[in-house]
Amino acid sequence: MPATDLPLLIDTARAAGDIACRYSGPEAKRWEKPGGAGPVTEADLAVNEMLEDRLRAARPDYGWLSEESEDNADRLGHDRIFIVDPIDGTRGFAEGDSNWAHALAVTEAGRVTAAVIYLPMRDLLYSAARGAGAWLNGTPIQAANATDLAQATILATRPNLDPRHWRGGIFPGFKSAYRSSLAFRMALVAQGRFDAMLTLRPSWEWDIAAGDLILSEAGARCTDRNGTELRFNNPRPQVNGVIAAGPRLHDRLATALAPELVLPDPAQPGS
Repeated sequence: MPATDLPLLIDTARAAGDIACRYSGPEAKRWEKPGGAGPVTEADLAVNEMLEDRLRAARPDYGWLSEESEDNADRLGHDRIFIVDPIDGTRGFAEGDSNWAHALAVTEAGRVTAAVIYLPMRDLLYSAARGAGAWLNGTPIQAANATDLAQATILATRPNLDPRHWRGGIFPGFKSAYRSSLAFRMALVAQGRFDAMLTLRPSWEWDIAAGDLILSEAGARCTDRNGTELRFNNPRPQVNGVIAAGPRLHDRLATALAPELVLPDPAQPGS
């Protein structure tokens, strides 16, 4: 990892905050993406344009993956790529919430090497470089080391609590909480504010790449829903859900989940 990747991400994330904060979320022009992919606003597009111009000019040999840029196979031929979400939590941004974030990461050979999650409305800047620890506004952070799943507080949406997702059809009874930005949920676990976070839905790489490194550098374990370590810059840039927690709670959470349901594909004969 070039020594300047993390400072570059930090400076660029702050510039993204300057742009996004010029917009009032509820008043920003807003569209729904095709296929039920969620909303996008003029602020998302303005931030994305700046990120791509600045980051690609600084690192012309890096590939590019962003929620708000058309994807193509060119990035698969690069050793290093930027993975960014111009505004993670767009729905909350559009509703006037302050918990949206800019999520920026650099990956090399599928692993994140530098990462920033920045919430400009809350003045929270989480950062990490591989092997150098995780930080919040310049202060080191450490994930919680909880072990009792029933007593844990876990960031998860309500559908994840359905008993059908849990072994034996028994929900383990932990307390749940929610934030609109998936990147922020991951950062809060790295900070030790919550014991874990969980999402069982397929997760886009731009939502989780930055959080993956910040969590691991804070001493947490971050995997897909089946306990497999995350790898990035996949041809389809998604992973199979996310579990993040301190190592012992992570294992208990992964064990408590029911085996993943594999539903028949109606397009296949005999399914």
